[in-house]
Amino acid sequence: MLMAMLYGAKDLRLERGDEPPVGDGQVKVRFGAGGICGSDLSYYGKGRVGDFAVMQPLCLGHEVSGEVVEVGAGVTRVKKGDRVAINPNQPCRICRTCVAGKGHLCLKMNFYGSAAVFPHIQGVFREVIVASEAQCFPVPQSCDFRTAAMAEPLAVALHAVRRAGSLVGKSVLVTGVGPIGSLCVLAARRAGAARIVVTDVADGALKRAGALGIDDAVNAVSAPERVEAWYANKGSFDVTFECSGNAAAMTTAIQATASGGCVVQVGMIAGPTADIPVNRFVSREVDLLGAFRFDSEYGAAVRELATGGIDVSPLLTHTFKMTAANDAFAVAADRSQSMKVHLVFG
Repeated sequence: MLMAMLYGAKDLRLERGDEPPVGDGQVKVRFGAGGICGSDLSYYGKGRVGDFAVMQPLCLGHEVSGEVVEVGAGVTRVKKGDRVAINPNQPCRICRTCVAGKGHLCLKMNFYGSAAVFPHIQGVFREVIVASEAQCFPVPQSCDFRTAAMAEPLAVALHAVRRAGSLVGKSVLVTGVGPIGSLCVLAARRAGAARIVVTDVADGALKRAGALGIDDAVNAVSAPERVEAWYANKGSFDVTFECSGNAAAMTTAIQATASGGCVVQVGMIAGPTADIPVNRFVSREVDLLGAFRFDSEYGAAVRELATGGIDVSPLLTHTFKMTAANDAFAVAADRSQSMKVHLVFG
């Protein structure tokens, strides 16, 4: 089978490998579509994500869907011919965080396409994937493979919204409208937010966000006075989702959020630390929450996509064959022209 293997920064090679066997309780899936995520871009561009450096050839990718081609003994939830979205989370379910119902924080987590451990956990940009039955979520045959592959990033957004609590009737700010920020917009609207405003530094991203039903969009660089106006009277928004991973945006999020509101930090900051206005959120009791990956939200994301509850079609901007993977990564890294880029084999 063909695989996209990363050897280091901008050293992505297409290689042939053996097709994996199927064991008891496992499912063999033919790759349908896979989305390029921000972490994939970081691995590709820098050879690392934060503290996690590529130390051996790594198959990238964790946003994936496909068609079941074989099932192992004991598998009952899916059958040959089914379309499925595959959850990249593989928690142990026995450590203290798993037992506490927080599988996404598993102490022994295996996550597709990750250099967080050694040997690395190989990803899904390959012709055939073998996953556990529990990871496979059926979708209707009418559900496009690209749409189904969006279950993973949508689950991230649903988890972030869940961390914020009820959004019914509330005003929401989203800083950074890349794929995750845009999905937070859709998830927040679905959760009942009354007003949604977004910021970014790229006009192209803000223009695309206009198709998501937002109430306003502000370029934080070219119109800083509009951002600063939100700081008056101790903040303007009930909830802010900080999705850019930019330290300056964290400061904006805290100051723009009203007293008693909350900031959900979704984006990962590039450095190990960031300067934030601690006194501003302490004196106004602004809750600062982290949101990392997802757990049960994956199934919820699949249902939203399968039923059309959340329409991600405005985000699906480009599709490339796996043989043009390097071109796909170049386009995915260019925010002026892309939102979500998918790889396919067909």
